[in-house]
Amino acid sequence: MAQKILVNDKVMVIAGKDKNKVGKVLKILRDKNKVIVEGVNKVKRHVKPNPYRNEPGGIVEKEAPIDISNVALLCDSCAKPTRVGFKFTEDGKKVRFCKKCNEVISKVQ
Repeated sequence: MAQKILVNDKVMVIAGKDKNKVGKVLKILRDKNKVIVEGVNKVKRHVKPNPYRNEPGGIVEKEAPIDISNVALLCDSCAKPTRVGFKFTEDGKKVRFCKKCNEVISKVQ
């Protein structure tokens, strides 16, 4: 099945406490329908020091997953959050396109 949002896509949060924030997709958790977006849904975790990995302990701030339905892909050409469609080019490759401006976003991996 083709995926509408891929790693390294620029997305905008459309719902929740971080609404209207823009970030890059760092990781996709397909089995849970969640994504981790850079700079969005930051949480603090208390971490014990690990002397074997030279990691100090303390309070670490990191991104938590948010639901994939709460983000929308940002189109490069129209710079707006948009829905994603799929179509085939003349040479038979499947590509994603912006439903607002009908511009090709990228090929499907």
